Amino acid sequence: MGWFDFMRSPDGATVETLRIPLFPLNTVLFPGGVQPLKIFEQRYLDMAAVCLKENTPFGICLIDAGAEVGEAAVPHTIGTLARIANWEMEQLGILMIDAIGGRRFRILDHEVGADKLLIASVELIAEPEVPLPQHRERLLPLLQRVIGDLGPARMPEPHRYDDAAWVGYRLTEVLPVQNLAKQKLLELEDPLSRLEILEKFLDQRKLLG
Repeated sequence: MGWFDFMRSPDGATVETLRIPLFPLNTVLFPGGVQPLKIFEQRYLDMAAVCLKENTPFGICLIDAGAEVGEAAVPHTIGTLARIANWEMEQLGILMIDAIGGRRFRILDHEVGADKLLIASVELIAEPEVPLPQHRERLLPLLQRVIGDLGPARMPEPHRYDDAAWVGYRLTEVLPVQNLAKQKLLELEDPLSRLEILEKFLDQRKLLG
């Protein structure tokens, strides 16, 4: 299977699939998000070199069991494609990158290579374009303040305040909650359900006007 392939789901719809390396982490990357990473293990240095050379993505998944270093960790089955936007190696053997979140994916199967790098077959998850409902616009002042505080390096433009999924992802990634809670919000299929949960959470903490 190549980097991109297509197959049919049981209902006859075309499903986009990929064969990608995985980078399990103790963090959750969201579509459109920016995740600075410090890479020093040889398996991930090699992975990054291939991704840069071939302009291909890798997958970031929250670790379900195991650790970031050493033996291959067990990832949660829903993750996010990542591409390398910026990189530098000021110190030999330590690569600093910014990973930019792309589409969500679901792991179909995976294997551990000889170098302990996880390679997975994944299906990309559809991301419907859903406008931000008017009654959820009360979320925007808080998000705009957060974006202003973090700056363009962490919250790059375009700022899609009219997109329900984009607003939900940006709020979720800065929430002071455990990674497992963020993972559950990443996995939600309906961006409007995600916004409803976020609004209730923020209302309970009196963070909304």
